[in-house]
Amino acid sequence: MPPPPAPGTANIPPQPTGNAPDFSLSFGKTTTATNNPTASAAPPRGVSAPTSPAKSRESLLQRVQSLTGAARDQGASILGAAVQSATRAPAFNKDKYFTLLVLDDHNTDWSKYFRGKRLHGDYDIRVEQAEFRDITLHASAESGPVVTMEVHRGDSRIPRMFRPDFVLIRQPPRDGANDYRSTILGLKYGGVPSINSLHSIYQFQDKPWVFAHLQQLQRRLGKENFPLIEQTFFPSPKYLLNWTKFPCVLKAGHCHGGMATARFDNQMGLQDAAGLVSGTGFEGHCYCTIEPYIDAKFDVHIQKIGSNYKAFMRKSITGNWKTNQGSAMLEQITLTEKYKTWVDEISELFGGMEVCGVSVVVGKDGREHIIKASDSTFALMGDSQEDDRRQIADLVTSRMQNVCRPGMNQQQQSVGGHHSKLPSVSSRGQSPTDEIGHPPTAPTGPRPAPMGGPPPIPERTSPAVGSIGRLSSRSSISEVPEEPPASAGGVPRRDSQTSQASSISSASRAQQRPPQTQTSVVEDAEDTMKNLRKTFAGIFGDM
Repeated sequence: MPPPPAPGTANIPPQPTGNAPDFSLSFGKTTTATNNPTASAAPPRGVSAPTSPAKSRESLLQRVQSLTGAARDQGASILGAAVQSATRAPAFNKDKYFTLLVLDDHNTDWSKYFRGKRLHGDYDIRVEQAEFRDITLHASAESGPVVTMEVHRGDSRIPRMFRPDFVLIRQPPRDGANDYRSTILGLKYGGVPSINSLHSIYQFQDKPWVFAHLQQLQRRLGKENFPLIEQTFFPSPKYLLNWTKFPCVLKAGHCHGGMATARFDNQMGLQDAAGLVSGTGFEGHCYCTIEPYIDAKFDVHIQKIGSNYKAFMRKSITGNWKTNQGSAMLEQITLTEKYKTWVDEISELFGGMEVCGVSVVVGKDGREHIIKASDSTFALMGDSQEDDRRQIADLVTSRMQNVCRPGMNQQQQSVGGHHSKLPSVSSRGQSPTDEIGHPPTAPTGPRPAPMGGPPPIPERTSPAVGSIGRLSSRSSISEVPEEPPASAGGVPRRDSQTSQASSISSASRAQQRPPQTQTSVVEDAEDTMKNLRKTFAGIFGDM
């Protein structure tokens, strides 16, 4: 029996001695002690031995709670600062901006590449990014296109309308069953400039059409200088049954990323593929091309973004004959002069392309074969994708600086003595452009007359006798004002111009001519009489 506690001391269970472990747990007012069953009283909450497990667990819990609270407070402060800075700095100037429509998927946020860029000093670039499937448009030849874009807010879609001033196209308008060429037609109808030009984008919507232009380059440069792969075109899959050269690669329709592309080693497989395509009901709408299969060592992709050129070598690791599928090793290589010449020649197709590329397959025998040309929708490669996007953004900004004119539709310009408003595509002052998006050149030289021709020469009235042979045409033209005023209807009247020109001409002669003395008047009269005598002598003989 343990001795009773001394008077005036708390009923605290004795501390374990030696190596006996302490398994005491504190649950409010009662304590269960496995090694001390006689201890019935428990210390109050918060009072425990320094080595008590309850104290350790409580301190650990408090530590975790304190850390969690500190992290929560720090995150709230960071979020509040971000919200406050975002409220202080608007996304763009709502009074001075141009709208850029970027057609691309949502994997890339193009707005961050245009932040901080200004046009004409203080005009912001407002980026509207969407896919082809998310927009519809209608266009007018006078006011340009109006794009309706669906904005996702929660579970609902809210349509929003705007007028684009420039377009950057990074998504193929046509890929397999998706065909958005009508959007390109609407943008072209509204006269919106773009990169690349809408003319070249539309021309790239059929691969055989592009390959036909590559064949023209080969005829001009030669097969050795432009080694284009051999390709055969079939307007329908039913004509594939007579093909006898194997192995071959079949490409059906207009697809990207290696889709609708198959390799065949014998005629039986090709016949099965032809029957499959014919049985789907797309026989009359699906053209095909066949190329010889190249046992590739690697392929090379050459890209051009403005004046920046790059070349990449891609080699399959998984052994797939499609190097764009599966794992592959990608390496940036030195751009040779030959590669630069190829991509420069391709960039001149269809009126010129500022962003384009070319794909080359290098066989195991070392021979190179050009298999494809790409427009501005080609996929970026390697670790330099961020730099490539910044270069595209700089190129777009430079083009917008040239073709987007601030306030030109509101400024008055004097042309031929009249004030007229220049036509504009958008309500924010975009100047009219030509087919490939270049701004119209400013007129040089003297300003034209209202009717578009030289100023009218006043009709010569019946001169006095003394003025025969003395009136020069040079003086009459130079003394006519350069910009004669027009009538109220805008069409100049010849009689009013003539009389006004005559009065102005007489006034100017009177101002420029020095004051005549009486002697000079007499000399002029004598000269006039001499001229008359000579004239009559020539007609009637000597008198």
